[in-house]
Order: sequence, then structure tokens, then C-alpha cells
Amino acid sequence: MPETGKGRLVILSGPSGSGKTTIVRELLARGDLNLQLSVSATTRKPRHGEQPGAHYHFLTPEEFHQKIDDGEFLEYVEVFRTGHWYGTLQEEVDRRLSRGIDVLLEIDVEGAMKVVERYPDAITIFLSPDSAEELERRLRARGTETEEAIQRRLSVALEETAQAHRYEFQVINRVDQTDATVQEIATILLHQRNR
Repeated sequence: MPETGKGRLVILSGPSGSGKTTIVRELLARGDLNLQLSVSATTRKPRHGEQPGAHYHFLTPEEFHQKIDDGEFLEYVEVFRTGHWYGTLQEEVDRRLSRGIDVLLEIDVEGAMKVVERYPDAITIFLSPDSAEELERRLRARGTETEEAIQRRLSVALEETAQAHRYEFQVINRVDQTDATVQEIATILLHQRNR
């Protein structure tokens, strides 16, 4: 198992549309959690406003696969069969943990289970909306995806939600209750810091 120093590894998973991005942003904005987000690597091109090293480590497919061959990833996956790869770099995590910083990974269930094999003491949290109907409503409200993409995300969401029991904590992100969800997760993290 890798040396984790004083920092704790926190894994947050949940289906697309569960509100992870908003929750993560709010958790990171708090001053009492000693928490930093691990910056993932990806082969996709930067979107407008995304900065290399801040939002993602943007790699060519060749660079990404070389890092796989060199064993530099904790986990990696091709997302939704799009040809775009995402992964968590071991060095990105270990550097912060060794400095006593808690590291947050926002990753899918498959990746989370791979990371837990290396970090069995990781704090694992599964985030879900209060219903499948609400999840579908959130995905459609984005207005950015085709019907085929929405159906694919809903199918994956069902598969991921069936794995929620594998997480130490399960948190429901109810409609219009973001603050309560953030507080619930913050309470978990603050409590776990003392265990």
C-alpha cells in the first residue's frame, strides 16, 4: 500500500446528474476541511475556460497510454465509449497526502473500487439524487446532450447506483438542498478526521 502520510483520501462517486460538481465546488470553498481536489488526466481537448493543470492534465492519447504502461495511474477509464480517457495520477495524490492534505477524488464506481484496493482506509461517499425521475430531469435540464447520450447516462446511473452499498457513506442530494448536502458531507469528513 502506498505511504499516505497524514492526509486522508476521500472518494466521492455518484451518477452523472447527481450534483457532484456543485457539491465538490462547495466543499472546496469551505475553510475547515483541509481538502484539495485531485486533478485528473484526460485525453479530451480543453473546453472553453479550462486551464491545463488546474482543471485537468491534458494529455495526448499516446502520452496517456505511456503513463498506463509506466504504472502511473491509480485508476483510469474510457468514459462512455467516447474515445476519451480519464485517470487519476498516483503522484498527484501522493504528493498532497504526504504534505498532510486530504485529497478528494471525484471518480466513477469502477475507479473508486480500484483505488480502495490501494487505499483501504479511504473515506468513500456515494452521492445520489432523491429519485431516478429527478436524475433524468437534471440530465435533460442541462440541454447539452442528445437523447442517445441521456439514455446511455441513465443506464450507467442505474448500474452505479446498484453499487452504492459498497461505499462507507451514502448521501442523498435532494432538490434545492445543496447546503444541507454539503454540510452532511463536511460533517462526515470532520468526524472521520478524528477516527
